[in-house]
Amino acid sequence: MYPRRRIFRPAYSPRPWRGPLLLLLGIGAGAAVLIGGLSGPTQLFGNSPGEQDWAATAADVRVVDGDTLRLSDHIVRLRGLEAPVRGESCRDGAGRVFDCGAGSAEALSRLVSGREVACRVRGRDRFGRGLGQCEAEGVDLNGALVSAGWALADGGELAPMEQAARAAGRGLWASGALAPAEWQDRR
Repeated sequence: MYPRRRIFRPAYSPRPWRGPLLLLLGIGAGAAVLIGGLSGPTQLFGNSPGEQDWAATAADVRVVDGDTLRLSDHIVRLRGLEAPVRGESCRDGAGRVFDCGAGSAEALSRLVSGREVACRVRGRDRFGRGLGQCEAEGVDLNGALVSAGWALADGGELAPMEQAARAAGRGLWASGALAPAEWQDRR
């Protein structure tokens, strides 16, 4: 038989400096977290105000599409409405196809042409654009676009304006025109 092997461990030698050192490190780390937490941002992704006012001179206003404007370096989507995108086809009363997105963008262009634009922006859409209630020298752009029949109301206070535009045959509904098929499904 083999002799029994013994495994020797070194004898425990207390290190008197280890406990106080760990205590000091712990206190220092806690203080750093506390001080850093108080001086850092309150929200990791930043603070954004509930409302912002964006404005641009007439020279700095660009129409992106039927419901989107570029005001200098800000992009704002008109709140409470939906306009067709450029290239979206509609049919007029005679069955002819026309680009209703371009028509909507042209209508918005006429409303802002040569005018300063100011928007009250609240929130963002899924693409990160500011959602705004805009006016061009006293003309409510959101309401005017829906009243002219070039956009659908997303409910709310613009809905009666859309119904009046449909009944009067304005914009997208002129001469018996039909809005895109997916819009017909919404109504």
